[in-house]
Amino acid sequence: MGLELWLRTGLLMAVLTGLLMAIGYLIGGTSLMFVMFMFSLVMNFISYWYSDRIVLAWYRARIVDEEEAPELYAIVRSLAERAGLPVPRIAIIPSETPNAFATGRNPKHAVVAVTTGLLRILNRDELEGVIAHELTHIKNRDILIGTIAAALAGAIVQLAYWARWIAIFGGFGNDRDRDNVITALLIAVLAPIAAMLVQAAVSRSREYLADEGGAKISGKPHALASALLKIEQAVYYKPMREGNPATAHMFIVNPFKGTSLASLFSTHPPTEKRIERLRKIAEEMGIYF
Repeated sequence: MGLELWLRTGLLMAVLTGLLMAIGYLIGGTSLMFVMFMFSLVMNFISYWYSDRIVLAWYRARIVDEEEAPELYAIVRSLAERAGLPVPRIAIIPSETPNAFATGRNPKHAVVAVTTGLLRILNRDELEGVIAHELTHIKNRDILIGTIAAALAGAIVQLAYWARWIAIFGGFGNDRDRDNVITALLIAVLAPIAAMLVQAAVSRSREYLADEGGAKISGKPHALASALLKIEQAVYYKPMREGNPATAHMFIVNPFKGTSLASLFSTHPPTEKRIERLRKIAEEMGIYF
């Protein structure tokens, strides 16, 4: 990895580690803060080496071979060659909500995951645009940071969930004083918000770059714009009910809109702005239809 990517990854791990330590301090003082620090070290190790497997497991994604998905493999192979990338593995998510994401710690260990709904509603040109978008994330090394953010943010959200139940039942262990209940409530509310703000910061600017790269790799900016509009409309009527909102930033369009606290914080730029930019890119490429 380049120095910039190491710095970005290290900063992300440090910020999310700090959030975990702050939660530990608020719950149990310095002793629990140290426990949370050790826990965060383990989480950072797991996130770097295994976060892609964790994310794929959350969505019951299944790695498929070329015999099972010959057309999809042909598209991915052709676009990967244009992008100068190794051909990533392909996973299919059993969900009718159309969407896609890329994961893995580097281009040699990358996976492009698509839902069954995406394969059903997009034509070939649109699918090429979406795949090229995800390959750009791989080429730009966004996948490592995005996957680590998903795993660590998911841990923080889970801790907040436990804090909420602790508050409901009146305290921590045998200590049921009001201060601890208030602390638990604050953690339950603020921790997921902090995690989502980190996700948004990681994701928003990178989506524009991936759209631009996807348009240029596929040579079909209008098809990518059409795919984004189809996915956005489908998610509005049929948001994803399963999965983990901590992964919202990984998808090409937030699949959880209107279904969770994640909808309060945009992990992606507005789709209409992305489409507008793609139309301008098409004009720059001399494509007017």
